[in-house]
Amino acid sequence: MATDLNVFITFHQLIKWSNIEAHPFGPFMFRNKLQSGIISLLCGSGLDPLKLWGVHGKGCIKRITDKDVQTLAIEITAAQFCTTCISLPRDKKNVIGIRLPYLTLNIKYLKLPFCFEFEVLDSRMTKRRFRLSNAQSGETRKTLLCHIPLALEEGWNNIQIDLFHFTRMAYGTDFVELQRLEIYANCRIRRIFISDRWYKEEELPKDYIMKKPTKLTRSILRKD
Repeated sequence: MATDLNVFITFHQLIKWSNIEAHPFGPFMFRNKLQSGIISLLCGSGLDPLKLWGVHGKGCIKRITDKDVQTLAIEITAAQFCTTCISLPRDKKNVIGIRLPYLTLNIKYLKLPFCFEFEVLDSRMTKRRFRLSNAQSGETRKTLLCHIPLALEEGWNNIQIDLFHFTRMAYGTDFVELQRLEIYANCRIRRIFISDRWYKEEELPKDYIMKKPTKLTRSILRKD
């Protein structure tokens, strides 16, 4: 099925994140909070990066130091990728409740099956779920679930999702808020954040910019 749902992936480039941190305030993490700029949902080098996240499955979820970018990241691996994941919020009865429409994930592709899902509330007050996976060969669109193929470069990828665009193109409705996010095996996660617009790299503090791979690493990554 032809699609206008575009996933923007910037290879080896960090776009943005913020000092605003999530807090588990009741069933709506952010709905009643001031929302502007950039909100960080996960930072691999944080003190307790999975504090707000649920951990599911029998695979391996751990924090490691990634040699390519020389920083801490969350690694999720499993023999069957769909059996192990982390989810936000931790409690399935809660929702994230963020109205900002631009979602960014700094993900390392491990040359293995991988997927992630997000759930939004639209202007019809209907929950719509989107599943993006490199194991998916074509798009399938149902009333409550949209499967979208995901093409990744070897190594670190910057995955940018325009939630307003996705919701409008898939269902002809308007995006209201992000309610849930699930990241499955197999990948490494540097950061996940959501923002009111796309930010340029030069707008970020230096501490937030991920180190570029060495020339040798780049050569290896481009070999295929």
